[in-house]
Amino acid sequence: MPEAQVHIYTDGAARGNPGPGGYGIVMEWVGKPYKKEFSEGYEHTTNNRMELLAVIVALKQLKLPGTHVQVFTDSKYVVDSVEKGWVFNWERKGFVDKKNVDLWVRFLRIYRKHKVSFTWIKGHNNHPQNERCDQLAVAASKKDKLLKDNGFKSDDTLF
Repeated sequence: MPEAQVHIYTDGAARGNPGPGGYGIVMEWVGKPYKKEFSEGYEHTTNNRMELLAVIVALKQLKLPGTHVQVFTDSKYVVDSVEKGWVFNWERKGFVDKKNVDLWVRFLRIYRKHKVSFTWIKGHNNHPQNERCDQLAVAASKKDKLLKDNGFKSDDTLF
């Protein structure tokens, strides 16, 4: 039986940075007519947190350990942190003076259960799945009832 292959598309949004935010996810099982969408909104967060949380939530949806996953995102923050190995160095050094530690720890836990690679795609460039993720993320950030981002700290902002 061939190994499972999944394409995950993610996007994060924040209206203000920090401000209300959300993430959007589109998951597609390669070679099957399977497609799933997820989104959620938070009352006070940052764009980078939503970009990373989208990847975490998507990876958590996978039921088969060792799944081959290709993540497509417009977040250089996420792609470079993983593909250039920065997050593994941060982990070795105890995440000293790093932002979004709570999410990076969660990410590494789920990331190691699968065979994950990342592809950066230019945002707002008419990529159908990325555009859909953006729509989901923005809509989630505008919901009436937003969740609290318990890991957000004011020192995680870009200011």
